[in-house]
Amino acid sequence: MKSPFNRRRFLSAAGSLLALPMLESFAPKLRAASLPAKARRLVCVGANLGLHTPALYPKTAGADYEITPTLEPLRDLRSEFTLFSGLDHRAGGGHGNWPNYLCGKKIGDVSLDQRVAAEIGDATRFPSLVLSAGSGAQAMSYMKGNVAIPAVDRPSTLYQKLFASAADRSRAEYLLQSGKSALDFVTREARSLQKSVTAVDRDKLEEYFTSVREVEKRIGKQLSRISEVIPSVDYVLPSKDPVAPNLMIECEGILYDLMALAIQTDSCRVFSLVLPGGSQVFTVNGKMLRQGYHALSHHGNDPEKIEELIAVDRENMRCLAGFLQKLKSTRDAEGKPLLDTTLVMFGTGMGDASRHSSDDLPTIVAGGGLKHGRHLAFTRTSPESEQRYLGDLFITLQRQLGIESAAFSNASQSLDDLLA
Repeated sequence: MKSPFNRRRFLSAAGSLLALPMLESFAPKLRAASLPAKARRLVCVGANLGLHTPALYPKTAGADYEITPTLEPLRDLRSEFTLFSGLDHRAGGGHGNWPNYLCGKKIGDVSLDQRVAAEIGDATRFPSLVLSAGSGAQAMSYMKGNVAIPAVDRPSTLYQKLFASAADRSRAEYLLQSGKSALDFVTREARSLQKSVTAVDRDKLEEYFTSVREVEKRIGKQLSRISEVIPSVDYVLPSKDPVAPNLMIECEGILYDLMALAIQTDSCRVFSLVLPGGSQVFTVNGKMLRQGYHALSHHGNDPEKIEELIAVDRENMRCLAGFLQKLKSTRDAEGKPLLDTTLVMFGTGMGDASRHSSDDLPTIVAGGGLKHGRHLAFTRTSPESEQRYLGDLFITLQRQLGIESAAFSNASQSLDDLLA
């Protein structure tokens, strides 16, 4: 009888498996002793259509900058974050190059969140959570083998993963065991091809095996924790998932709430959240905007479009501010605010969506025990030895998490001298 598994169906199944969580947690007291001293968690948020930088960037650098229209929702938190201008990966432009954001100069290299998850993710139920505020987002997180990790785009799905019932756990165990069988079958099938293909194809197969091994590791970790106790929370989800594109901002807010709960219950240390950018028409402050998000990003210096684009950017900052405030007001078992030990980065792979430029990627980093309260402005006109890349910031973030890092993509200097 012909097997029901073929390569196309397997790759689809593998994508689903990559999004499955570890379903249980260690006791918090056991974890605390092994956590890094400076920061314990990383949250990476990526806005698919960037931010309108003239309304975001202050006119001056340093600590005495004036709050700009886009930063207004973060006014009360200015001592908790740093705004960066002038950093990027020196990568190509266009929507297709947006995933450079967490990967560096080359799309498909292991993304920042997954590098961190490989080092500190094992102590929690979920090595990492890859999320999207609704459907239609470009991939932002990549593991070894140039494999994009599919995002969870429904708040109810994330909630079930985080706080699963006994029935959910039983179903998850069945799916995980089935996944292991599928991997065994496809690996045997692919191995049988190695002797009959060209050298180029053998290299491709080796990349494929690398990806399979990554999936196998994830399944093994998930199965090892399938019976552990799950924390109980009283969060009430809306009756329907706000996954329609025009409800991105509503979905975004709920996912921030759930990430805060995951952090509070110590269910995960590493998160990524994509804010999709399409033709959706948002409603802001009870008023429907006149044009879709993507059309607003290509404003062509039209004042009316720019005004509405800034309104969307402010809504994203309002959601971010709410998340940061939750982390600041919630304390861990040691009495520290969660924000003090959580690095939160809001950024993008699109510096100017109107021009499809990937130069000068606006970035905000909050929490994590770094020195904050400033606008740090960089420029390409400075001597080469003084220039910094976005990857230099990533080096510092990893070090703040207790991870040895000397380089990220084409960067090798870090920003330790300014932040740590």
